[in-house]
Amino acid sequence: MKRFTYYLLISLSILAGCTKSNNTPVTPVPPVNPTPTPPPTTLLTLPAGWKLSTLLTASFPSGIQLYFFDTLYLGKKTKAFCLAYDSKKTNFEFKPVLAAAAKKPSDFYKEEPGVVYACINGGFYGSNQSYSMVQYNNTVLSANIKSVSRALNGVNTAYYPTRAAFGMNASGEPVSAWIYHVGAGLNDVYSYPAPSPNAEGSAPQAEPTALFPVGGSRWVTTAAIGGSPMLIRNGTIQISDVAELININNTTSRPRSAIGANSSGLVIVLAVEGDNTSAGYAGMNLAELAAMLKDLSCTNAINLDGGGSTSMVVGNQLLVRPGDNGVERPVVSAVLIKQK
Repeated sequence: MKRFTYYLLISLSILAGCTKSNNTPVTPVPPVNPTPTPPPTTLLTLPAGWKLSTLLTASFPSGIQLYFFDTLYLGKKTKAFCLAYDSKKTNFEFKPVLAAAAKKPSDFYKEEPGVVYACINGGFYGSNQSYSMVQYNNTVLSANIKSVSRALNGVNTAYYPTRAAFGMNASGEPVSAWIYHVGAGLNDVYSYPAPSPNAEGSAPQAEPTALFPVGGSRWVTTAAIGGSPMLIRNGTIQISDVAELININNTTSRPRSAIGANSSGLVIVLAVEGDNTSAGYAGMNLAELAAMLKDLSCTNAINLDGGGSTSMVVGNQLLVRPGDNGVERPVVSAVLIKQK
């Protein structure tokens, strides 16, 4: 009996020791943090307020991206979208298009065969006639307007402005210039290092030729879209609205469309929402538009038709609220960025 009691006490001591050991608190090991996913690389060094639109660009190939801006710019509530693509990549196509009758940019987008990444409205027009250059596949479909009528001493007088255009040369590089269609044909296009120095209220300059303005040369492009005015030239903001005889709400806030490029060959397409009083988006004037394009690294850029014509479509979605009370306006020309 004593021996039994002795062994029982030994067993209970061992059991107590084990229990005590099992109840000893264990110092938790902190979890190992996984390596954070780096943010996606952007084609552009984005200025403050700009963000990559990862949702709409999820299916895009490398070399093309969409960015959005929705905050204050120069002290004003602003919404804008910017599409950038690398013109050096041969799988992208810059395609200006012209319609026989005005139609919505979203219809240009939907009706274009193949893979279309984006569409923006083109140049100026009226009564189903384009007033701006449209060229595709080496064929000029429409010329920049060759003359406009302005009052001079109370008399309507013809002026011959050299207006802006943006396009691709034979090497696929983006180019922009002040141009004029010399002679009766559409394809005899000359570019000039500075616009013809017209000004409303002053005597008109002579009609441009191969020799005037000074320094003209043939403008050889495979595809181009006209607009007005030039906004940025060779890295400097140069709004040539006076010489181009274009005055359409230049200093007031409106929806805006523009296209340009930077020194690395990135084509930059910009649409700014405006005329949306309920949301507080008034839009921009030309000086603000040029400043934003320069912030986005543009070294050359031109203004396209704006106001109610401003429209950008990406991923079959209309990105900016149309300025005509939310209704998309039919236009005569547009620019498509698509897969070649």
